[in-house]
Amino acid sequence: MSDSSADNGQTFTDAAACIPVSIIVEEFVNESRSDLQMEVMCGHEYLDNKIGSAQVQKLVMALAGVSDGIYPDRIQVVGRTESNYLKSLNREDRLQAVQRIKRHEICCIVILQGIVVPEEMLALFYGHPIPFIRSGTGVDSSKIMLWLEKRLAPRVTLHGGFLEVFSLGVLILGASGIGKSECALELMLKGHRMIADDYVEITRYGDNRLLGEGSSVLKHHLELRGLGIIDIKALYGISVISEAHDIDFVVRLERWKTDGVYDRLGIEKSRLDILGVSLPVIDIPVAPGRNISTLVEVAARIHLMQQQNGYKTNELNLDENQK
Repeated sequence: MSDSSADNGQTFTDAAACIPVSIIVEEFVNESRSDLQMEVMCGHEYLDNKIGSAQVQKLVMALAGVSDGIYPDRIQVVGRTESNYLKSLNREDRLQAVQRIKRHEICCIVILQGIVVPEEMLALFYGHPIPFIRSGTGVDSSKIMLWLEKRLAPRVTLHGGFLEVFSLGVLILGASGIGKSECALELMLKGHRMIADDYVEITRYGDNRLLGEGSSVLKHHLELRGLGIIDIKALYGISVISEAHDIDFVVRLERWKTDGVYDRLGIEKSRLDILGVSLPVIDIPVAPGRNISTLVEVAARIHLMQQQNGYKTNELNLDENQK
């Protein structure tokens, strides 16, 4: 996964460059070990075959000689259907069915737990460039696809902070040293929850949703200049942290400029594109004496009200004499 930094004013319309298009079979086996308990049965020398799709296919199509729709970058699964089909064939026909598989380019074949595969099938594949993998207990095709969907999803890592404020996922961006971590600390002390500081890992799922979470290295840690890297979970307990959340809107901090032009009526609406998803942005100028954490809370409440009843910050209630 490639990383991309996000400073003030930067957009991410080209974040597709950070999207992994495939993984190799060895990565699939090793990284899914805790979830799927995959074990390589044969074909160890071909674990560099590429998996490029979260979709899996039933091997029965290839066994039956149907060549259309067999994709080389999709995992082929041997389940009860394939097992029953092979059992229904005599030995000669079974060997012919197995030979049909060898005509196709297949990244790997996963045999689901509890499925017995004829020995002649495995014997024919020794030395052939298709790894055979046995899944763990309770693993089916849907679990394999769910794991692949997350692993192959578009993702990018941004420099910023991410918190849960009033049950909303608030992504805080801004130039280095502008006070993102200090703002996050103040929000936590007010009862909100930190998800990530410094590096936010963002994954796109569905059509237009983004999931934010902390990096595995700095999870539950906060960097404060003068104090170093502190363990938030150890200092304040589990109640001030969260593992992941959907990203609802972006707060972009920028240094106050005396000659800058700022929106004072809430009329201007900014948006930021991340991995093809457009997010609303609230720009907050930072200056001495401004309580940024309180402004972030107000921004979150405004966003909630806009979602619930279409609240607009630029509408004033004027009586007839004032109009």
